[in-house]
Amino acid sequence: MEKLSAALAPAPTRPVKVLQFGEGNFLRAFCDWMIDIANEKTDFNGSIVLVKPINIGTLFPAFKEQDYRYTVLLRGLVDGEPVEQSRVVTSVSDAVDCYADYDRYAAYAKCETLRFIISNTTEAGIVLDESDRFDLCPPNTYPGKLTKFLFERAEAFDYAEDKGLVILPVELIDDNGIQLRRCVKALAKAWNLGERFEKWLDTACTFTSTLVDRIVTGYPRGEAEAIWEKLGYEDNILVTAEPFGLWVIESDKELSGELPLPACDLPVVYTDNQKPYKQRKVRILNGAHTSFVPMAFQCGHDIVLQAMNDPTIRTFMQRTLYDEVIPTLSLPKEDLTAFAEAVTSRFANPFIKHRLLDICLNCVSKWRARCLPSLLGYVEQKGALPPHLTFSIAAMMSLYRGGILADGKLQCKRGEETYTLQDDAAVLAFFAETGDMAPADQVKAFLSNEAFFGQDLTQVPRLADAVTDMYADILDKGMKAVVEERFFPG
Repeated sequence: MEKLSAALAPAPTRPVKVLQFGEGNFLRAFCDWMIDIANEKTDFNGSIVLVKPINIGTLFPAFKEQDYRYTVLLRGLVDGEPVEQSRVVTSVSDAVDCYADYDRYAAYAKCETLRFIISNTTEAGIVLDESDRFDLCPPNTYPGKLTKFLFERAEAFDYAEDKGLVILPVELIDDNGIQLRRCVKALAKAWNLGERFEKWLDTACTFTSTLVDRIVTGYPRGEAEAIWEKLGYEDNILVTAEPFGLWVIESDKELSGELPLPACDLPVVYTDNQKPYKQRKVRILNGAHTSFVPMAFQCGHDIVLQAMNDPTIRTFMQRTLYDEVIPTLSLPKEDLTAFAEAVTSRFANPFIKHRLLDICLNCVSKWRARCLPSLLGYVEQKGALPPHLTFSIAAMMSLYRGGILADGKLQCKRGEETYTLQDDAAVLAFFAETGDMAPADQVKAFLSNEAFFGQDLTQVPRLADAVTDMYADILDKGMKAVVEERFFPG
């Protein structure tokens, strides 16, 4: 079988407009895929240069072997039907190791056509390290690399306003652009790069904060050869992902003309406030996971797809979203409902095998961030407890019940099967030490722990009693029987 580079016509030549720190699966199946579509459907006409941002390993040789082209295969449900959509991405034109080939990397700072910088250097990538040094080639941290790169660009073009860059970080931290800008400004001052440069950063460069959402499953190990047969060529850097995508870009400057992604019907939102979209994602998508997964696992399921194929669990999750979460959110109801429908479809994706126990990692802190605001918002609005979110506390506690602490993990039982939970040390210690408590006493100790929830939840009217009643019922009758009895009688 021919390799991709031999099977296709040569890739088009376009001016470099994007420098991308990170060459991983997510960026290639999300940002680079979108820019490829913009090249096809608009006059964007730009290429991307990939930069390996860490000094570990080597750039994957197949990038160059395939002329920097690769296939993105989207697989999932669209309008309830399974679909597979493939696209050969040609938006990448080069890849450079900023450690092994610093001079070639640094030369891109002088590129006339460069306009955007995209990054995904993990959540730990956007940090201020005051020990980083300007004289290193390159500096150690991503903010250090970016600061030096921007300074050399400003110097090369004599601080021309039109040579500033638009910075698009997609690292999964709140206000990622704001945090990155603070790091760059702090390093500019610490390195004595001058007031002229600091002013140029403020007036010529735009640091956006972004929110991204797409499940990228990466290289399809075990399926690759079968996929190659369908495609008609061999692709060693093939990337698989779900069809759903969302890129929210917060900026005080209008960018849709320069980066015309919405004009291609791509799922991109330009806004001056991304927080409602962040809240929607955390409370609906992530909140759905956290609220139903402990219950689903104790009902005997192991992956999300199995749980979604169980009508009882699927309906429980949907009632949680539509009846208890959506009423507490600020975006228009139609928008929230459409997002919730997409979440259900994404969870039912037959091509993704998402383990429930993986979702249970750090379950208590996740519940605090994702579910507690919805519960408190519902109580404030309705003057009553949301039954499904309240039950999710009891289900979470029963997941940890009876666990034995070993090697920093909690060993628990589902019937005769042992499963392992990982969480903050204090959470694991709590459940290991309180496993013999009466349900009422354990619930009171758990809900009143301000280190877990940031407040004493026993002060929420009737919550401790309701959780105790549900929790004791689960321990007595088993999860599946209690869910059916309480939420699906008759």
